[in-house]
Formats: sequence, C-alpha cells, structure tokens
Amino acid sequence: MSRYLSIYFTNLLTDYLAIKKPALKNKAYVFTMSQKNRIMITATSMEAEKQGIFAGTALADAKALVPDILAFDDELNFNKKLLVRLAKWLVRYSPVVAIDLPDGIIIDSSGCSHLLGGEENYLQTILGKLTESGYNCSGSISDTIGASWAIARLGNKSPIIASGQQYNALLNLPPMALRLEQQIIQRLHKLGFDKIGKFIQLPAAMLRRRFGQEMLLRLGQALGTEEETLTPVLVKAPFEERLFCLEPIRTKPAIEIAIEKLLGTLCDRLAKEGLGLRSAELKGYRLDGKVTETKIGTNQPTHQVTHLAKLFELKIDQIEPDLGIELFILTATKTEPIHTAQEKLWSGKPGLADQGLAQLLDRLAGKVGAQAIRRYIPQAHYWPERSLRPAVSLEEKTEVKWQKSNPRPIEMLHKPAAIQVTAPIPDYPPMNFRYRDELHLVAKADGPERIEQEWWMQQGEHRDYYILEDDKGRRYWVFRSGHYNEEHSAWFLHGFFA
Repeated sequence: MSRYLSIYFTNLLTDYLAIKKPALKNKAYVFTMSQKNRIMITATSMEAEKQGIFAGTALADAKALVPDILAFDDELNFNKKLLVRLAKWLVRYSPVVAIDLPDGIIIDSSGCSHLLGGEENYLQTILGKLTESGYNCSGSISDTIGASWAIARLGNKSPIIASGQQYNALLNLPPMALRLEQQIIQRLHKLGFDKIGKFIQLPAAMLRRRFGQEMLLRLGQALGTEEETLTPVLVKAPFEERLFCLEPIRTKPAIEIAIEKLLGTLCDRLAKEGLGLRSAELKGYRLDGKVTETKIGTNQPTHQVTHLAKLFELKIDQIEPDLGIELFILTATKTEPIHTAQEKLWSGKPGLADQGLAQLLDRLAGKVGAQAIRRYIPQAHYWPERSLRPAVSLEEKTEVKWQKSNPRPIEMLHKPAAIQVTAPIPDYPPMNFRYRDELHLVAKADGPERIEQEWWMQQGEHRDYYILEDDKGRRYWVFRSGHYNEEHSAWFLHGFFA
C-alpha cells in the first residue's frame, strides 16, 4: 500500500525572506506582482496580516492602511524555484519527492517511515527540521495524495490517517479540501454542501451532471479510486541504494563501513542483471543541510565489492562530514554488460584482459587522475609522430601491428629537440652530443635506419635514426635530418629508451 506525505507551507515567500533578512522580523511587508495594470499583493508577512492586509489586496490600498509597509517584487516563478530547492533537500527522506504548486511538497513515504521509527516520528522529524530552518508548515500522511493534501491544510485532528480511512477523514472537511476550482466550490456552497460528507454519497451521474467530470476525478483521487502520479524533482536511477544512519557518521572507519554495505547490496543487484559498474556517485547528506559528492570510475565493468571499495577509499579524505552525515546514497551512474572471459586450463598472458591490470589502472586513476593514464595503439604510418595514437578505451583494438623489426623508444618527445652533435664522417653515428647543456659521450651506437617523409601528406627531408648509449648507460633515439653536410647538419633527439 502506498503512503504519501503532503507538506503545506503557510507563508513560503515571507518565511524565506525572514530567513535571509532577519532584520525584517516582526515587520509588515508584502510581495507584489503587476496584474491587469494594477500592483497586487501575492503574499504577506504575519505582521501585515495582523493589520488587515492579505494576499489579493491592491498595494495602493495596503499603503493607505499602513503607509510605511515594505513591498518586494515577487520574482517570476520564485515560488517554484524555492519549492524545488526544498524538495531536493527532502530527498534524504525519500527517493520520490515532488513539488505541489503553489505552496506544497508531496513525498512518497512508502517504505521509508520505518527508518525513523514509524510514521509519527517520520512526520515530526521532517516538519521539525523545516521549522528549525524558519518555515511555518504542516503535514499529513495517508494512502492518497488528495487526502494528505486536504488534511495538511484543513484537518484539525490527527495528521496521520490510518490505511483505508481516508473516507472518514474527509467527511467533515469543506469542499475546497478536494482541490476543486473556485467556481465549483461556490456552486456547492450555494446548494448547502458546505461539507464533503453531504454530497460524497450522491450518485456519480448526478455529481457529473451538476459539477462536471473534475468533481468525480478529485473525489476519486482523494478516496483512492482514481490514480494520481507524481513527477519527482530528481528521477531515481535504476541502480541506487540508500543507507540511513541511526546516528550521524563523522569518522573515516564508519564511512568505510557504510560504503562497503552499500556496495554489497548494489553489486548483488548488478550481478543478477549481468551488469558491471563503470562509474558511481556517492552522496552524503549532512546535518547542516549540505551534500557531499564523491565519484569513481572504472576501465572495465565490474561488480567486485573489494575493488570498488578500494577506489572509494582513495576519495574518503575528500569527504567532509562536518557535524555528521545522516544519509548515504550510492548511485550507479553508468553500467555495462559483463562478458566473462573463458578461463584457460594453463596460465598464459592475458594482457589487457587481465582483471588485475584493470584494477591497478582504476586505483592509479583514483590517485593521480584518469587523464594521467594513456594507452596508445599503432597507426599505418612510417613517420614516427604519426605511427601511433591514443586509444579511446582499454578494450579498443586495431588490425595494424606494432613495428618490431627495429626497436622504438618507450618515451617519445612530442616535438623532436635540436641537439649539438660531433660526428666523424658521413653515415657514422655521433661521437658525442649535447642536450640541455649536458654533454653525453657515446659508448655504443646502432644505425642508421632511414625513414622517408610521407610525400602524400607532407614535403621534407628524410631522417637517419641512430640508437645511442652514453657512458652512463642511458639510451637515446636521435636522427639527422637529410643528407650529411659538413657546414651544417641538423640533428635532433626524438626519444628515450628504458
């Protein structure tokens, strides 16, 4: 059985202004908006109401009563923006929270109230938090949105309606409790129907003929015979887990335990669906109303709790619990199917399919950032700068094979660096070279390897490459651009061997 909590804010705009500007406390002020060439009051403070000024009054009339009254422009859709902000804050108490313009919020509390010790404590906790923040509000819980809306605004008994008892709870309420148009409400009062109980048992055909289909729709929604849906401010992800803490969490070990518990439940669900996690987001809702966010990503889909817990462990120091975190929400923001590789009878070289490698890369990404990890694959070019490119992912493959006939350096400069070289005669390797003001004496050398320019892409000289090892055992990849010239030969350093 579904249960809904309706929250009614008595004076939303003025409460918000009083929170932001405490100096206005106990002062008369109003919010205004232009309507039909007149400036009309849309909301008033309690002090203004005490002096006989209410919403719907013209500002000129209000100033005649209270000359020094303060007036503020009612920003377009400000009510909605404020309700959305409050609704997002209330997501900590339920994953389904929707705004109810112009002055309410509806929460689907099904399966949530037991986390706070039952519906009574659940309602008191939420209203208490809002009251502490400075908002005057009331609320009610029942089986239907319509009944909760009515009791929150017009009920004078228990705000919690037992399951199946919304019919009795509505009997003594006025027709406006059904959220009817003003025209229908006036017609009902003219006929003497000042309470819902006086017409609730009339035949449906009679009510439809006299008051239209809206009457039956609203009545059915309040009683639960007509369906009514919510549009949440935040759509719940397909794979999301929540952990409400009995006591606010502040310590690192407690946060680690919470993460492991959430991961255990989430990974079990993913495994049953044959899915693995590629990225996840952990939100911590603090006592002061702020939300901490922590994100992780993986190179391959996985549902291994131990590995994912280690990735979050690297980010725990970034979580600021402040006075304590009362709710954790773990969301799998991206999932992918897991394709289990066939195991071999004897051990071999799994290469990129090695789960250990993928997990190592995930941990490194968590420490130094994913942008610091690169994988390259070969391209069909002879010119060294064009012979490789960054891979899109760990799984990307290409039919082009790596150059194996002649070794290539592990680290290659993005742009070859000019060096000063002493070479004996043409086609002989250098005897020494100077790079960054350091003289390197060549102990061993191999080459040359001639690589011609790709004329269909760019015009220029060929290159003669040499592998050089200096007297300290360091190995370099250098080349001479074009043919040897006694007056000037251009030499460059292009890479470093391990």
